[in-house]
Amino acid sequence: MSFTHPTGTRGARQPGRSTRFFNRLIARRARRTDGKTMGMSLLVLTTIGRKSGEPRENPVGYFVAPDGGWFIAASAAGAQANPAWYLNLAAHPDQVTVELAGRKVAVTARELHGTERAQVWKQITDESPGFRKYEQTTDREIPVIHLTPKP
Repeated sequence: MSFTHPTGTRGARQPGRSTRFFNRLIARRARRTDGKTMGMSLLVLTTIGRKSGEPRENPVGYFVAPDGGWFIAASAAGAQANPAWYLNLAAHPDQVTVELAGRKVAVTARELHGTERAQVWKQITDESPGFRKYEQTTDREIPVIHLTPKP
């Protein structure tokens, strides 16, 4: 199944320009460590811009998948719309890399749906209860993405 793009009718404010500055600082830390940053395990997600074709980097909280990959949630802190990195993933799901703990890994992105999404969403909210607040803030279904390392 492919990526979906529904937006909600309500939600928190979309992260703004000042977020870019903090994202660069957080990304630098996430690249150096596999520990927690700001209470969450972070990786640096590099996507290809759907309009620009340029690489775009974002620090994103991750959850370990049983297959050695990672789960990420396109929460945008409960905003009405999906984050730009999600739209980039949808446009180029095979041109994605993650960086953490000094290593860079090429991955393939796949959005989870139905029962599979529900099971992983439970894992995410059990490990990081703040995501429940995001879910309550917006009326869109927060996309859950499985990042699988390429062979």
